[in-house]
Amino acid sequence: MEGYRILIVEDHVQSRTEMAEYLRKQEGIALVREAGNGAEALKLLSEEPFEIMITDIIMPQMDGYALLEEMRRRSLPSHPQTIVVSALSRDDFVTRAIELGATFYMVKPFDMRHLMSHIRDLSGGKIKPAGAAAPSSRESQNRRVQTLDERLGSLFLTIGIPAHIKGYQFLRQAVKMVVEDPDRINRITKELYPGIARHFGTSASKVERAIRHAIEVAWNRGRIETLNTAFGCKVCTPEDKPTNGEFIAMIADKLSMERSA
Repeated sequence: MEGYRILIVEDHVQSRTEMAEYLRKQEGIALVREAGNGAEALKLLSEEPFEIMITDIIMPQMDGYALLEEMRRRSLPSHPQTIVVSALSRDDFVTRAIELGATFYMVKPFDMRHLMSHIRDLSGGKIKPAGAAAPSSRESQNRRVQTLDERLGSLFLTIGIPAHIKGYQFLRQAVKMVVEDPDRINRITKELYPGIARHFGTSASKVERAIRHAIEVAWNRGRIETLNTAFGCKVCTPEDKPTNGEFIAMIADKLSMERSA
């Protein structure tokens, strides 16, 4: 059977069913199995291969952390790439999930299209986005902006840029501005930083420093492979930290391609 095989591990029946029904309708997905906790998931993982696993953290019998730990210890038919979905957004929860092998961490509630974009990232482009009509109303455009915010929030959280630092908000605004007008990246000091500064009521120099600090935080946490996975190739190394402009341009270009696909 061609296509990706996905395992959903979630104790909340309605949430699990909604995810499964949505994913079964997507092109490029051959099979979706469901498990109510980590113990059920391990049984399925020992019986058949999966390319991708989506798991909650808080579950009865065996939680998501214990599941990830057991997967490391056991010899299984496959070790799927993992997306953690949880209502827990504290940075230490995210850090532990990434350290145990998760590639992406999503905070509930989330848009199913957002989940699908992560699955496409993990497929390395093998799962193509379904064609969609161009937005024809202001409401459609607003929905698209919200999805971009969610995408940025999840990506920054996963690579280790905590939401409480100033650079998180400045970076998110910078990427959105460059997505809307790519030429702004060539006017980073004359237009991009001042525009962000006006938006947040601060100075351009503080914007520049805060963004640089946010990127340093991510690099110091060693989660660079998450970015490489998202881009489907090795775009970053621990020794080669990008400049503010390079980082903003890299993320904006990736998201622009997703929006136009």
